[in-house]
Amino acid sequence: MTAQQVKIGIIGGSGLDDPDILENRRKTTVSTPYGNPSDVLIEGEIQGVNCVLLARHGRKHNIMPSNVNYRANVWALKQAGCTHLLVSTACGSLREEIKPGTLVILNDFIDRTTKRCQTFHDGGSESPQGVCHLPMYPAFNERCRQILLKTIQELEFNVHDKATMVTIEGPRFSSRAESNMFRQWGGDLVNMTTCPEVVLAKEAGLMYAAVAIATDYDCWREGCESVNVHPVT
Repeated sequence: MTAQQVKIGIIGGSGLDDPDILENRRKTTVSTPYGNPSDVLIEGEIQGVNCVLLARHGRKHNIMPSNVNYRANVWALKQAGCTHLLVSTACGSLREEIKPGTLVILNDFIDRTTKRCQTFHDGGSESPQGVCHLPMYPAFNERCRQILLKTIQELEFNVHDKATMVTIEGPRFSSRAESNMFRQWGGDLVNMTTCPEVVLAKEAGLMYAAVAIATDYDCWREGCESVNVHPVT
């Protein structure tokens, strides 16, 4: 794939959806067979590379995690010609060594959501035909992961090169028993948005990678303040 063919979709999570990162910006309102995405698409360039920015929770941050139209978001970016999808997500750390303020390049997930559509192949009149049994290993595109990792290291930010994200339904945070259970399962981080976004991106054929930022220690860690809205937002 040549540089001219690359078009990067960027889904910004909490606090990371600033359109000022783009040059020659223009807004596009779109619809999809699955409804409307969270907000307008903001197209532009970063150092000559075509990019499309979408605020996952809306630019007013008024869409809760379970109400995000993940299918419309991913479909709209695919429809806009995106080849890659790079996303950010705020999360809680389930590991002592992943300190708040640390960046993490995700490589796997555990899905604890229950209310979200996870495929475009839903039998609808405008949906792709058939059933899609999608392998989810590897869950994230390894080449994109390594590029993100190298770039972050060059910028000299603290970063972990892999982690398993546990995605919960939300909008509530975990109980302490749940937080400890996720640790026992092998989870390293917990958030509310990786699933089904990662699944839909792979089904759509987009090369997907995620940068997570740990904002807190969830609530498993004794002797410190449990997660609350202020540090996350």
